[in-house]
Amino acid sequence: MRHRATRRDILAGVAIALACGLLFSSPPLDIVHGWSIDALTTIRWSLFGDRRDPAPAPVVVVAIDEESYQTPPFKGSPTLTWTREIGRVLSALIDGGAKVVGLDVIFPTSIEQSEIPFGEEPLGARMRGFDRDFLRALATGAAAGKIVLGEIQSRDQPVRPAPAQRIAVRQQSNIRALNVYTDSDDVVRRLPLTFSIDGKPVPSMAVELASRALDTRPQLAPDGTMTLAGYRIPSAVPNTLTLNFRGGGEDVPTFSFADLRACVDKDDRDYFHRTFDGKIVILGTLLDFDDRRLTSKRFATGIDSAGAPRCALTARAAPRQVKRSAIAGVYIHATAIGNLLGHNAAVEPGRVSTSLIAIAFAALAVIATLMLAPVGAALACSAAAVAYVLGAAAAFTYSPLALPLSEPILAGFMALAIMVGYRFVIADQEERFLRKSFALYLAPQVIDSMMNSEKMPELGGEMRNVTVFFSDVAGFSTFSEKMSPSALVALMNEYLSAMTDIIESHGGYVDKYVGDSIVAVFGAPVSDRDHACNAVRAALRCRDRLEELNRNDVSFQGYKLAHRIGLNSGDALVGNIGSRRRFNYTVMSDAVNVASRLEGANKYFATSMMASEMTVALTGTTFAWRELDAIRVKGRSDPVKIYEPLAEAGQETQQQAATAAAYAEGLACWRAREFGRARDCFDRMSATDPPSALFRDRATRLADNPPPPAWEPVNTLEGK
Repeated sequence: MRHRATRRDILAGVAIALACGLLFSSPPLDIVHGWSIDALTTIRWSLFGDRRDPAPAPVVVVAIDEESYQTPPFKGSPTLTWTREIGRVLSALIDGGAKVVGLDVIFPTSIEQSEIPFGEEPLGARMRGFDRDFLRALATGAAAGKIVLGEIQSRDQPVRPAPAQRIAVRQQSNIRALNVYTDSDDVVRRLPLTFSIDGKPVPSMAVELASRALDTRPQLAPDGTMTLAGYRIPSAVPNTLTLNFRGGGEDVPTFSFADLRACVDKDDRDYFHRTFDGKIVILGTLLDFDDRRLTSKRFATGIDSAGAPRCALTARAAPRQVKRSAIAGVYIHATAIGNLLGHNAAVEPGRVSTSLIAIAFAALAVIATLMLAPVGAALACSAAAVAYVLGAAAAFTYSPLALPLSEPILAGFMALAIMVGYRFVIADQEERFLRKSFALYLAPQVIDSMMNSEKMPELGGEMRNVTVFFSDVAGFSTFSEKMSPSALVALMNEYLSAMTDIIESHGGYVDKYVGDSIVAVFGAPVSDRDHACNAVRAALRCRDRLEELNRNDVSFQGYKLAHRIGLNSGDALVGNIGSRRRFNYTVMSDAVNVASRLEGANKYFATSMMASEMTVALTGTTFAWRELDAIRVKGRSDPVKIYEPLAEAGQETQQQAATAAAYAEGLACWRAREFGRARDCFDRMSATDPPSALFRDRATRLADNPPPPAWEPVNTLEGK
């Protein structure tokens, strides 16, 4: 139901849009904003995939993966014993031209510090010098500014490299924090830019590695924003970078540590130079059980794989893996570095912009609800939401702009729900009352026109081609005198309700009730090109329904009601007709008078339904008809052929078909003045068909007393 908005409705809509937009963009609901980034990452990956080749990526990962744990000499050895081999690989990476190497794996202790008894001495004393090659590699790399160790910042229990490692890399100058920023739903969507150490801001691991690769230092502005090599890092949350994950399982080229260790043994220096020259390398774990995090690419994550080109080991058949929503932590830092170097960290609109977008979407929902029916408004809002999501996904694909999705969509649909409730409880209450009241007197289409125009109906009309339906209960006066008023009212209400339901279900409009009579029109107020067919169908259904009521309805028991129906089609004046103070939506014309006369003509032929030749012509071959006669009704000089509708075409019974055929033959003989033959034809069906009996008697009289030459086969009805 379309609604005409009043000033009150507009003010209510503005308040609802503002409230919904501000609610969903308020700080307590910041969790929903994170869903927007997750959704954009997922939609981008699903619709557009990853069109970038990972090979030229500026950052690569060396993974201590499942293969490393299963490959000699590491198989069965604790990771504390791997340091010498790690040192050899670190040296090979730096010698191969890597710009900088960061360790996302922490060795907080050394086997040289073990106090476990081993013979007469502690194990650590017997293993003295075990980490020498590892420490030497760290010291050499740190001296060149190409090694950065990781640590976990914590007030209670910080996790730091072993003391000897810290000394080797010159203490804090080459150690950076690996902490990530976790939202309230335990999802990593951002990475800290700096950490406060001894009251001074120190870059995070990702920022440090990117800075060394660019050979520059980050600049901190007084407002807390950071600029790196001219790139002002966007920070929706202060001192953080919003991660822009590519999606899929091959975000960053990943090499197996086991293969690189074998490559060192092979002394393939050309491979290291060809593969790692100019790259930022992060050494970390890629395991199913260690250091895995949910991130904004949790719904766009592929199978983990160290699938970069290999050097020495033949690739093993990887065990069947299942896609997981969590990723290895090393990829978080690798993604951040890629965002810093590519200047494509996700740009989130600020709170004010997000609020305005949410309010605009809520306002759109309010407008749709005021202009459309609830279902239409819901469909319009859904279409707008889909279009907005696709537009936001395209913007996120071709630029780093991450428009909010959750806030505006949730605000819009909440505004929709509230406005539907507002309309139902307040705005539409008066309109529903008026419609319900006027529906007892006016056609629904007239009410719609009146409500939409916000004007009272006025006198006036227009010419339409319509079909008029007249019905009357046969013998009403006779049986009504024998009934109590209450029983009569119950009977007529049941009858009129049943007939009205049929008429309206076929597109007709009940103009008026005159006692037991019904006056209806098909083709107005709403235009209907099939008004004649619909009127005939309604008449046939009314006949069948009355038979059902006579058999089954308690009110009809003892009264075998019969009715007469007249149908006629033609041009008529339809509209609001009456006086200036009181009028009806009705129909007027000669077509109406003829329909009324045809209803009464049923009495002469003992039929229940009759239609004019104008109505029959408009129905084509839709129905089976029997032509009854050509008559001249009272008040009209021109004769009109009349027909009885039998059934839908092809659905008439054999008895109906046989009767109609015999009647048609007799009528043709009648009109040809062959009254004897006509009498014989009508006589075949006269025992069961009243119209045949009527024409048999007429033919008998004229056969005995032939009419004059000027006789015409038209019967004039003197009564109504």
